[in-house]
Amino acid sequence: MRFWQKVIGGAATLVVLILLVACRPSSRQQPTASLNGKNLAGAVTLWVDAVQVPAYQQLVATFTKKYPHVVVTVTPSPNGTVNAKTDVPKTTPNAADVFEVPNDQLGQLAEAGYINPLSPAAAKKIKATNIEAAYDAMKWQGKLYGYPWAQQANVLYYNKARLSADDVKSWDTLTAKGVIGLDFTVPYDTFPIFVTAGVQLFGEDGETLAGATMASQAGQNALAWFAQQQHNRGVIETSTEMSLLKTGQLGAIIGGPWDAQAVRKILGDDLAVTTLPTITLAGKSVPMKAFLGVMAFAVNAHTAPAKQQAAQTLAAYLTDRIGQLALYQAQGQIPIDKQVLQTSALTTDSIAVAVVARARRSVLMPKMPQMAQLWDNAPALMIGAYTGTIKPADYSAKLAAFQEVISQP
Repeated sequence: MRFWQKVIGGAATLVVLILLVACRPSSRQQPTASLNGKNLAGAVTLWVDAVQVPAYQQLVATFTKKYPHVVVTVTPSPNGTVNAKTDVPKTTPNAADVFEVPNDQLGQLAEAGYINPLSPAAAKKIKATNIEAAYDAMKWQGKLYGYPWAQQANVLYYNKARLSADDVKSWDTLTAKGVIGLDFTVPYDTFPIFVTAGVQLFGEDGETLAGATMASQAGQNALAWFAQQQHNRGVIETSTEMSLLKTGQLGAIIGGPWDAQAVRKILGDDLAVTTLPTITLAGKSVPMKAFLGVMAFAVNAHTAPAKQQAAQTLAAYLTDRIGQLALYQAQGQIPIDKQVLQTSALTTDSIAVAVVARARRSVLMPKMPQMAQLWDNAPALMIGAYTGTIKPADYSAKLAAFQEVISQP
């Protein structure tokens, strides 16, 4: 998942403070720690995406005022947050005490023993203050393993000077009257076509290893849709969507909240945003689905026992309302706190409104360890169908092979 940069400044900080006043909870809802500020101590390292370092440095500065005996070092994740699943194991015991991680990697890290379940008190607070989907996203085998802070679901950004709101309601009219860019090497964006077609990845609960139904007629219908896009003049397969949007070669792109700043800069007053269009699969018009991803912070299980309390307290602090609001202002990341989502700043932000609406109708990214295999192998499957190197006669065999790969224990 891609993040874009906007260093949090004085104006953003002011807005955060105003929002905090608007949604300040009662005293019994304030975050608590088992140790008070004077007693909590330890040297803690924090990994975040490189573009987020300035925002988190400011948050850490307020944290250390409250907990003066905790020293926090903020550094970029070695290979980005999306690679936490490999960076943490590779660098343990020197990995960060607290690290940012997408929800789909929690199962893999938990199974390998790199993260531990949260305390009942922490789990209770997360459930009480945040949307239900965020709480569910942190669960693995019935226990919570991460502190959630942002929701991510793809939406449709388009140039309203070239396309109308009616044009973008369906893929057929969108691509007949304009041009959209897709990157089949980014399965987060395009793999949900399979789910739209009716495929289940890991059963209805998302945690059943033998529950994948890729090798099915639904899977073949999805591959047929990818093949059709090769001959669709309104579709360009590209990894440079922003550049083509800027030059006018594209009128629309599919993207997440991390793309908002760049799209605003390119389209200005011509920017419009909405949920994803309907697509035609096997002759039927169906709403295009998206993955719902939830960003989290997790605490390293290999962190020394003497520092565990400081690390847990830091993770809880960064993902509370003040942290969610700070990252909304810095990067447009969409909060998950129920009260924050009701503030005027969020309800009048067209991008936030579209993401929240899309998230409610999206498929939560599974947390199975096998998701790593899905991300690695999905691009070849989709690109093969699109380019024609995978022929319709081979769809069944290719899907069966893919299903076998993602179903290995």
